[in-house]
Amino acid sequence: MASGVTSLRTFISRLPAPPAWVASLPPLVLVALGAIVLGIVGGLLGRRLPSTGRFLRTLGNLGLIAVLAVACLRLVRLDPAFDALAPNLGLPAQTVVGTETRIPLSSDGHYWIEAEVDGSAQRFMVDTGATVTALSDDAARAAGIAPDPLRLPVIVRTANGTIQAQLGHIGTLRFGSVVARDLDAIVTGSTGGLNVLGMNFLSRLKGWRVEGGTLILEPRHPQPAS
Repeated sequence: MASGVTSLRTFISRLPAPPAWVASLPPLVLVALGAIVLGIVGGLLGRRLPSTGRFLRTLGNLGLIAVLAVACLRLVRLDPAFDALAPNLGLPAQTVVGTETRIPLSSDGHYWIEAEVDGSAQRFMVDTGATVTALSDDAARAAGIAPDPLRLPVIVRTANGTIQAQLGHIGTLRFGSVVARDLDAIVTGSTGGLNVLGMNFLSRLKGWRVEGGTLILEPRHPQPAS
């Protein structure tokens, strides 16, 4: 084994120095390149030093798997539509302090609310960039909310461009110390199963703010904590 380590050191010492631009690459790319180099070195040493070669190839393969896993996690985190597919386990608990409802920041960087929509339990992401509250097709169906054919469709801007969506009507949306009645909401399948609380809901509150990573909602007419 000692001779294998010595040969490996000799081989590495003969490798040319990497170009200066390599240092400017993102860490994930550097790890991937390092894993590829380990696989190549392991293949070259495999005939003379089988055990060392296998070890290096295994190390390189594990490095590539780790890079792929981190890249997938970043993709999931950047796309909030994936959050609607994830289980609700591990979400920070929303609490009521006095008349205020407090929602801690989730690990995915969003504020999530567990609410009751016309008797149906639903999960919402708070989005101050959304003008109107949005319900997914499944959530609207579970709450018995249908698009109103007598109301004109609205234009909604999404990551995939602008679409037309039908307006529906939420009778009662409640959580914590907050209750909203007669709330407009678009019903759409373009959110990937995601429900969104928009500004038409937040504007009904007496006030809302963020303090220390916690979203604080203060209703005009507080209800008993639910």
